[in-house]
Parts: sequence; structure tokens; C-alpha cells
Amino acid sequence: MEKKKSDQNTIELLVFTYKNRKVLIFTGIIAGIISIIISLMLPVLYESNAIVFPTATSTVSFNPMSNAKASSMDFGEEENAEQLIQILQSSPLRNRVVQEFDLAKVYDIDPEDKNFYYKLGQEYQSHIRFERTRFGSINISVLDESPELAANIANKIVQLIDTVKNDLIKERTVPAFEINKRKLNQLKESQERLNNEMDSLSQLGVIDALSRSSLFAALNESKTAEDKEFFKNQIEVNLKYGARYDALSDLREFRIEKMTEQEVSYEQAESDAVENFNHKFVVESAVPSDKKAEPKRMIIVLVFSLASIILMFIALLIKDRLRTVKHSI
Repeated sequence: MEKKKSDQNTIELLVFTYKNRKVLIFTGIIAGIISIIISLMLPVLYESNAIVFPTATSTVSFNPMSNAKASSMDFGEEENAEQLIQILQSSPLRNRVVQEFDLAKVYDIDPEDKNFYYKLGQEYQSHIRFERTRFGSINISVLDESPELAANIANKIVQLIDTVKNDLIKERTVPAFEINKRKLNQLKESQERLNNEMDSLSQLGVIDALSRSSLFAALNESKTAEDKEFFKNQIEVNLKYGARYDALSDLREFRIEKMTEQEVSYEQAESDAVENFNHKFVVESAVPSDKKAEPKRMIIVLVFSLASIILMFIALLIKDRLRTVKHSI
């Protein structure tokens, strides 16, 4: 029963379509003509693409125990690619591109417009896109009426990746470097004071613990009163200051080890703060395109015409149903 009803409805729709075929065909023709005119009025845009891979690390490690995967030669993974896309979409990079190429003028946006920044942002997003590919790289796509300008913008964005990211990194690494530098200087000054005190004790005759035990043997073996007096004085000085000397000696060894670690940390901080690193591998630079990317006129005509026919069909169907309901009342 339901199948028969479904078949009947299908037949009714076919009959209805056939009865209104002239209107639908006329609608399609008119829509096609209008869409052709509109598509011809749209500006022709050329697309340029640059492809980059993120690096696995943004620094050179001075720690021999660091992960071998964090090499400057390694390509980055999904997380690195997502971070790089965030850099590409950031306002510091966008503002530099806008100023470099005067995009407000390129996109014909009035600076006095109250929605200037909103319109500029919309135009920027519609002309410049960043997309992570299935291979883990990032495709930088730029559309513009000038193929040369599109290529220049794409290549400039590639250059700005390092500039913007290094600026962001230095906001943290420069203060860290200053802290490490101050700490290393403090350790050096402390070590210098310790060495000076040990030198003063050495001038008084204080010697290390290993040599100190031989003083008593030297005293017993002394032949003259003068030698005996000398070694007695040495023993008294070492008994008085020996413990202090030993403590300073142990502290010096500890400080030397501490300073060595701090020097490694200082070198790492200095490298991160001073050096400008490359954060991407450029797989493909952008070149001016010799073939337009937009508008795709055939697709515009087909979609517009088909949508117009469907809308007209729905309108005619609604009109027919309303007429039927009116007659049945």
C-alpha cells in the first residue's frame, strides 16, 4: 500500500515537472545568463603557494644528555606544525605583511571606514590561507589579482616565520640569559673571595691536610733549634687555621663543580637569547602563477542555475499546493 502511494507521488511530481517545464527551463536560462554576467564581473585572482616544514627544535642544545631526536636536522611533527600555523595566523606576522605590502590599498579599503580593521581582517583571511598537509608540511596559499604580488606575499610570509618566532622567543630567553649571567658573575666573585682567603692562609703557612701530617715528622727530624722553631710555628698555624683551610678547600671543589654547571647553563641561555634560529625548512618557494585560480566561472554558472531551478520548482510546488488547499475549502 505504501509502495503504491510512493509511486503515485513520484508520478505526480513528474507530471507536475513536465507541466511546468517551460517555466523551469526559462528560469535556468535567465539564471545562467545572469550568473555568466556576474562571473565576468568578478576579479581574476592568481594563486601562489609556498610549502614549509617546521623544525623539530628551535635551539641548539649544549647538554650532551639531550634527546637525540631534538636535532636541528630533524623535521617537526604534528605538534610543531600546529604551533607554526599559530605563528602564521598571529597578529604580529599579519600586521607586518599588511604594512609591507600596504594591503589596505591593495584590497581598496578606506582607512576612514569605521569597520576598517574588521574589513581588512576579512579580506586578509579570504586571500591568505594556511593549511597543514597530510605529509606534515604547511601550505601557504596567497590569492591576488597580480600573480607577482601573490608570490611576493607568500615568500615574505615564509621569511617572517623566523623573525616573528625569534621575537617571541626572545621575550623569554633574554631575561633568562640576564639571570644566568648575573648568577655566573656571583659565583665567580664568590670563588674569587674564597681563593683570596685561601691564598692568605697559605701565606701564613697553612697547607693541605695530606701535607700537614708530615709536619710532625719534619719536627722530629730537625737538627737545629732554628728548624725546630720553624716547624713548631708551622704546626701551631696549621692547628689554628687548618680546619678553616680544609673547609675552604672542600667548598672550592664544590664551587668549581657548581660553576661548571652554571657555565653550561649560561652558554645555553646566551645561544637562545643572542642567536636567530631558522624554524622551518623551505620545501617550495612561491612563484608567480600563469593560470587563474578564481573565479571558476563554469562552477558558478552551474551552481547558480541549478539553485535557481530548484528554488523555482519549490515555489511552483508551494503555489500548486496552496491552490489545491483553497479549492478544497
